[in-house]
Amino acid sequence: MENDWDIARDSLSKITVSSNPNNEPVTMSGVADNLRCVGVGTDAAVFQSVHAPAFVFKKYAKDKIDKANAEAKVYGILGDSPFFSTCFASFDEYLVLNYEEGITLFDCILQGIHIPEQVINDVEAGREYVRKKGLNPRDIHLKNILLQNGRAKILDVSEYIQPGNDFRWEHLKKGYEQFYHLIDGHSVPFWLVNTVRKWYNQRDKYFVSYEDFIHSIANFLNKK
Repeated sequence: MENDWDIARDSLSKITVSSNPNNEPVTMSGVADNLRCVGVGTDAAVFQSVHAPAFVFKKYAKDKIDKANAEAKVYGILGDSPFFSTCFASFDEYLVLNYEEGITLFDCILQGIHIPEQVINDVEAGREYVRKKGLNPRDIHLKNILLQNGRAKILDVSEYIQPGNDFRWEHLKKGYEQFYHLIDGHSVPFWLVNTVRKWYNQRDKYFVSYEDFIHSIANFLNKK
């Protein structure tokens, strides 16, 4: 018996996802009328099908398929948790995940939507849960956290099997504690958020420390 996933698979085959250099979001080509893109990352794009609205299909770029396999493995280890989505199935290039309502913290910043402290606490609890499962919580940033009924839902767990600390979350938390009150409730222009994102992604090349990065951002804003 054909299920909703099988109907969506034919549509997904009509979409090509391609990665880009410098940690830029993927690009897509092709047309599938019954799919809508609900998220774009640096390795994959996420689609929802009208035939299966309770699920999303995270399709990876062909040169990022190893991350699809890694993410499926991580979801299997994480099991049932209120901090993470559920992976129902995995195929060569994509995963079938539970559809999660909400808005990313990245879009909260753009739209001036309040990010409660509970979200920060939830991410901290989620990271501790990951560690207890023997995994390494990393690559946690504004686009990988959903604001969902005042709580946090963490997306993209593909790097949790990699070693080392990328300090993304630590820096984000520090920024929230030190500076969020300055922008809370105010829409921040996309060009500014995107500039900070690009500078941060290249921080190891141009800045000697997190403090140096923040100092450079402050100088940049004072000149505007």
